[in-house]
This record gives sequence, C-alpha cells and structure tokens, in this order.
Amino acid sequence: MEKQFSIQIDAWAHGAAIPARFAFGRPGTEDSPFAPSDNVSPAVRWSNAPAGTRSFAIVCHDPDVPSSGEDVNQKGKVVPADLPRVNFFHWILIDIPADVSGLDEGAASRGITPRGKSVGRNEHGVTGKNDYTGWFAGDPEMEGIYGGYDGPCPPWNDSIVHHYHFEVFALDIETLGWQGDFTGQDVLEAIEGHILAKASHMGTYSMNPTVDS
Repeated sequence: MEKQFSIQIDAWAHGAAIPARFAFGRPGTEDSPFAPSDNVSPAVRWSNAPAGTRSFAIVCHDPDVPSSGEDVNQKGKVVPADLPRVNFFHWILIDIPADVSGLDEGAASRGITPRGKSVGRNEHGVTGKNDYTGWFAGDPEMEGIYGGYDGPCPPWNDSIVHHYHFEVFALDIETLGWQGDFTGQDVLEAIEGHILAKASHMGTYSMNPTVDS
C-alpha cells in the first residue's frame, strides 16, 4: 500500500494548543492585555510526496478572524462568538523545490520584525505577503510588507478559540512564476488543478484567559 502524503510538526500535537513561543502575541496584564511573543516559525516536515511532484507550497491560515474590527481589542467589550469570521493568512511560501522535505525551526521567522520581512525569492522558495501587511496598514511604527511567517495573535477579547491550519501542498508544477507580491488567497486560487496531494496540521490559540485553547 502506498504511504499517504503527510506533514509533521512536533512542537504541538494535531489539534492541541500552540506554544506561545510560536505566536506573535501572548496574554499580557489586565492593564495591557497584549504582550509581544517570540514569533518563531515552527519546524515543518513532510513525507511520501506522490510521483510527479515538482514543487511544494506552504500555507498557514486562521479561518476564525472577526469580519468586523469594531469590538476587537476594546476594553469592556467582547468579540461575540456569532460574528461572521474570515480567513487570515500567516505564512505563504511557494516554489519549494521538489527535493526539499522540510524547514527548520526559525527558518521563516525569529522574532517580531517591525515594518515586516522581505517577500520574494529566498533559500527555501518564494514567499508572499501575509495578512499582517493589511492589519498594520496606517500604523506608523509597524506598517510595512510582511513576508515569511508571523504567528498567532488573535484578539485578546475574542470569545472563541482560533484554529491555525498549517498546510503543505504537493504540486505538479515547478513554479507559479511569481516574485512575491501575492497573497494566500492568490495562491489557493492559482494552485487549483495542480494539487497532487495536501497534508494539514492544526493548532489552537487564544489570548483571552477566559477561553480554553
């Protein structure tokens, strides 16, 4: 029997809480509920790619982000559980060579980088811009293009736990031909029809002390 394409992240079990060192933010104090975290990208391994694989792509996203920011991180308010949710992309890496089978811890991030990290080709592939690019737009201290990995930082007053999906795609094409000015949604649309296999590892995270992650 042919072995199934699989992903391995040893830092937490599938479905378990993500350790804070892999997050962008961690719970702070009552007066200042947000505290910066280590923002280290986890080690990711994959195996048993199907025949015909010519490249890999990594996409990490959180589908639980509030569709409205009206109550987000506002003292005295709670983001309601029934608020519609949208995707937020934390990591996009394409054109990973077919002979690569993983990335080491810290390969895509080691700490918070104000104004972002570079996009485009690097030693691992081609990285796109994650959604912190839009989140920090207009912030004079943090605004910029955010490439590579930037980890979980859900609203500290959100009433639900967030789920982070780390996905690896085995593709039948060597390159998408992009330079770096692309998003996670761009990638998901472009690789349709080219996916030979997909593997996923999920972790949860919350910065609300009243919510179990």
